Amino acid sequence: MNEEVRLTAWVRGRVQGVGFRWYTRATALEIGGLSGFALNLDDGRVQVVAEGGRERCTALLDWLREGDTPGRVDGVTEIWGTPRAGYDGFAIR
Repeated sequence: MNEEVRLTAWVRGRVQGVGFRWYTRATALEIGGLSGFALNLDDGRVQVVAEGGRERCTALLDWLREGDTPGRVDGVTEIWGTPRAGYDGFAIR
């Protein structure tokens, strides 16, 4: 079953100033069916929020962890929840 979910992920490493948010958005759009955003945090991490089918969100999480991302990913922490909706596409914030 591919229920609708909300993925919130915090990505640690050298992920700011390297195009990480842009590539995250491009990957989310390539996967398709996802809405949300990628946001630089003050502590150097990038927060990624994605809503859509569980399989699509899992594909994005797999890319964040093991894909050909710009910079260097040292780790990803995620939580899963219920979609809140209200996003128009996938944005860079």
